[in-house]
Amino acid sequence: MKWFDTSEVDSFAKWVIGEVVQRLPPATLGSDDATIGDRIRRMNEFISARATALASERRLNFYKRARLANQVKWGLREAGYSDRFADTFSYELATLITVTGRRKKS
Repeated sequence: MKWFDTSEVDSFAKWVIGEVVQRLPPATLGSDDATIGDRIRRMNEFISARATALASERRLNFYKRARLANQVKWGLREAGYSDRFADTFSYELATLITVTGRRKKS
């Protein structure tokens, strides 16, 4: 059943986690780095663009969206990010994908 085939969202979740870890290592979040806000913004824009493209190309069902958010959340926690950061990031990612998937195609 394709409805439960999560291989695509699993690989996307791994990519997202890798990008976050590479662009914004967990240790930098608590630092006094003056460029942290700009780094977060650029990372967020890059990941959001890919997430929007994924949601536009394929309308992910509820199960796949939940699986993606869960994979990202636990992947970020395992990478050393705070629970609050992981929860917020994964929630915002799932919201972006849901809203994008519901837009009417022009």
